[in-house]
Amino acid sequence: MSTLAHTMMTAARSTDSGLAGPGELDRYPYAEPQVAERVGAPSWEGADPELGRVGRRAAGSRGRGLHGQLVQQLGQMIVSGDLGADRPLVPEEIGQRFEVSRTVVRESLRVLEAKGLVSARPNVGTRVRPVSDWNLLDPDIIEWRAFGPQRDDQRRELSELRWTIEPLAARLAAGHGREDVQQRLSDMVEIMSHAMAQGDALTYSRADNEFHSLLIQIAGNRMLEHLSGIVSAALQVSGGPVTGCDRPNEASLAQHARIVDALGTGDGAAAETAMRQLLTVHPEVERVVPAPREH
Repeated sequence: MSTLAHTMMTAARSTDSGLAGPGELDRYPYAEPQVAERVGAPSWEGADPELGRVGRRAAGSRGRGLHGQLVQQLGQMIVSGDLGADRPLVPEEIGQRFEVSRTVVRESLRVLEAKGLVSARPNVGTRVRPVSDWNLLDPDIIEWRAFGPQRDDQRRELSELRWTIEPLAARLAAGHGREDVQQRLSDMVEIMSHAMAQGDALTYSRADNEFHSLLIQIAGNRMLEHLSGIVSAALQVSGGPVTGCDRPNEASLAQHARIVDALGTGDGAAAETAMRQLLTVHPEVERVVPAPREH
């Protein structure tokens, strides 16, 4: 095979995986794995083609490097079920499939282990863990579930969780008034209004995200503050039940403004009510949140 042909084939494989090309990595020369002899070895070619698209988008939005991209790829494959529970993850096979170095594979598996997706034990190796062990509050796992087969459940659960967290945060924030933060919240409402008039969905989304994050941060409850990542992840996940934040309009802006006004007067009850109204699902959506579910 000519050098040019070999280069083109390698580039094609790199593009398919969403990872960097051969000139950009300090590759480790893995031996050819004996896949046929491995029991339960994962089928890397069976992944949903959408996974790579979502992974590249998420990795790019967070400025991640090469190992971050591999974390995205493997994480989505695990969450989607392409790599089921107790499946072995052989570093040499991962390195060869995604054309990355041993260091990249090792660091990626460590990140996935911290998220509860995999476990590594001596004499056993690295295996996929069951859903019950996953850190379901991890923003990455929230996103991967929201774009995978569990998307409906994930979006419903997020809506229900937000309906529990944010009204309480709004009530508490009213008792911790800070003029600089309240001014920032007002600025966010103004930016959202201008962005909506201009049809600028990205700017609107960013301002909305900061509004809700700030509100939780000034609630004066450190445990709630740790949950702000969940709210941010929820705001970035489109589809599912439609709330006032999901569908920008004048009514949504009015509720945001009412929250700011209530904070300014220290009216916790009014802030809580406005937040509940903002998060209430529109009546045309079949699955109403937060209607209680029977167990």
